[in-house]
Amino acid sequence: MTGIAGSIFAAESARPEEWKLVKQTGDVAIYSRPHPDSRLKEFKAVGEIDASTRAVHNVINDVESYPTFMPYTAECRVITRNDDSILTYQRISPKIVSDRDYTLRIQQKSWPVENGLAYLNTWEPANEHGPAEKPGVFRVTKCEGSWLLEPTNDAKTRATYTVFTDSGITVPSFLANTISETGITKLFAAVRKQAKDPKYETK
Repeated sequence: MTGIAGSIFAAESARPEEWKLVKQTGDVAIYSRPHPDSRLKEFKAVGEIDASTRAVHNVINDVESYPTFMPYTAECRVITRNDDSILTYQRISPKIVSDRDYTLRIQQKSWPVENGLAYLNTWEPANEHGPAEKPGVFRVTKCEGSWLLEPTNDAKTRATYTVFTDSGITVPSFLANTISETGITKLFAAVRKQAKDPKYETK
């Protein structure tokens, strides 16, 4: 009996904490919650994008073009691309510190819903399948997250972005978390702007 009770208690304790709204700006609601075994927080952002889920998904999948529109992205290349996954190397130049880089494996899926197609991209580190570390560039080993794109009844997209990353910036945790909030706001602005390009509706 004690073992069962202990297992239930452990399961309850392991549940993630509830998301808390920390910022509402530019029609984007940003939430955070503590991440296990880290001083940094996990973030979720929800906002509407004035484009179809197909267009927004095509923007997010246009990895090769990230340096032209994604915030802080200095280099981005696809190592392999399959129907349901992308292996990509990315180098970020955040200006306030030295460059950061990582290789990610992005998994993709889609399914029909009431107003069209929903899309989900999730990613996790895959540094062992990418380029070797470079002198002067910090190798990020923790970077996981997702994009969920859901169609609304007026042909727009409800986008939900989640991310947890440790980019090795040696500043107080509250400042590192504030930097993340700013980056997320810029990310949504960039995707919204890029999704206005008609080419993404026809890809």
